Amino acid sequence: MASAGSGSLSPRSATVPWLEELDILVRARYPLLYLVSWEEHRVDSILAELARSHGKALFHWSIIRGLRNVGGSRAQTQPDETRNPLDALSAIEKLNEPALVVLKDFHPYLEEKGVVRAVRELAHFLKSTFTTVILLSPTLNIPIELEKEVSVVDVPLPGYNDLMQLLKEIVAVVRKGNKATVELSREHADQLIKAALGLTLSEAENAFAKAIAHDGKLGVEDIKRIQDEKRQVIRKNGLLEYYPPDETLGNVGGLQNLKAWLGQRTAAFGERARQFGLPEPRGLLLLGVQGCGKSLTAKAISAHWNLPLLRLDMGRIFSGLIGSSEENLRKAIQVAESVAPVVLWIDEIEKGLSGVASSSTGDSGVSARIFGTLLTWLQEKTAPVFVVATANRIEGLPPEVLRKGRFDEIFFIDLPEQAERREIFRIHLGRRKREPGHFDLEALAALTDGFSGAEIEQAVIAGLYEAFGENVDLGQQHLVRAIRETFPLSVTMRDEIGRLRLWAKGRTRPASPGGPPEGLQGGAPTGSRR
Repeated sequence: MASAGSGSLSPRSATVPWLEELDILVRARYPLLYLVSWEEHRVDSILAELARSHGKALFHWSIIRGLRNVGGSRAQTQPDETRNPLDALSAIEKLNEPALVVLKDFHPYLEEKGVVRAVRELAHFLKSTFTTVILLSPTLNIPIELEKEVSVVDVPLPGYNDLMQLLKEIVAVVRKGNKATVELSREHADQLIKAALGLTLSEAENAFAKAIAHDGKLGVEDIKRIQDEKRQVIRKNGLLEYYPPDETLGNVGGLQNLKAWLGQRTAAFGERARQFGLPEPRGLLLLGVQGCGKSLTAKAISAHWNLPLLRLDMGRIFSGLIGSSEENLRKAIQVAESVAPVVLWIDEIEKGLSGVASSSTGDSGVSARIFGTLLTWLQEKTAPVFVVATANRIEGLPPEVLRKGRFDEIFFIDLPEQAERREIFRIHLGRRKREPGHFDLEALAALTDGFSGAEIEQAVIAGLYEAFGENVDLGQQHLVRAIRETFPLSVTMRDEIGRLRLWAKGRTRPASPGGPPEGLQGGAPTGSRR
């Protein structure tokens, strides 16, 4: 079916997938569209261009200003009499010319039965007209009665080209007014744009302006300021946490197999890798004993690859409102993809998926739907989002997660061997400004058979407290006493660790070259250390 007016979006705009889809839906005379976006001003400009290209009038509605004609046509409206949603819907039905009608923040009124019925009847009426009603909202909220009537279009955050155009406009204004100095090479401008990915146009404009206001210039040193601004923005949604890349693989003791695997993929997100025929790495699943470095490794990967790190807490995804959990996951994925390339850390993934098996009876199927959405995305995602999922308990993981294709590799991180324990002592002593060479690291490593990396760190801290209380510097004897007073997880959770190690054998790739640590072949330490 043809629409009123045979025009379409400009060739440049039509190359953007979501704009092309929106253009097709309008030409196909879809009566109800739902655009999900925070960027009202940006979408207003896009819809104004769309209305012009199709020769349609453009109307806006809000609860404050009612239904207004903003498209320059002769159609008259009465804003004061159309603030009520039902009156507005009635006025739309009486329009006598092809139009795009944008209903702003209309989603709260879709909880009223009368409004839902009126929208449904309006959709049936509009099928024989050239008018399309567009619901514009930052959140997706569709009552079940309208699910078959509405077509949803997600408006992605600005891409690289959008932000580059914004930066060029800001630079032109700054240089024209001699208001600030611009010191950006092409490479630095590229880094600045990548730092701003994930922001709306308005947020990016504010971030650039803030960087200029700080010292009167825009340069490479502002990249960190843009990243800090993005961290604040990402924190607002409460679903993702932004971590600056401040850990390194050098702070992770041992795990040579895992480090070698990561080292081979250091440049895998660049254009040279694409030309070589390599796809972007998809992700890792890190299984293992608590406290052995899974979380630290996730942080170190982002620093090693110089990529931002986002942490997704599955517990935050689940909400008390029906439908909100699925929407939360969709939003989190959208933000992660908008800042790609990025490392997405899903911490203790088994906790978020533990209710899948009983989901149909326990939570109206929410866990099963969340699980299905996550699995589909892991399998089919095309954006360069490298997922690092960590898990402590394999019995809480549905078998579908372990299937090849979801992750590039599944690594098992066991308790550290003696050489790795020696390295972990060296790292933690050095981080606390103590010279590792002043300690017998080999003896300390032998005493900590069965200790996790976290337990070794706590032993160092406990030794520091003891030395501080004695008003002396840290010595070997303080560390030995702290070690002998520690009961590691390998003792208190011997059976569970034994089952975990037995399951991992033959199913996962060991993160360290050797087998189980000395004295742990049977699942628990054999030597006495207290």
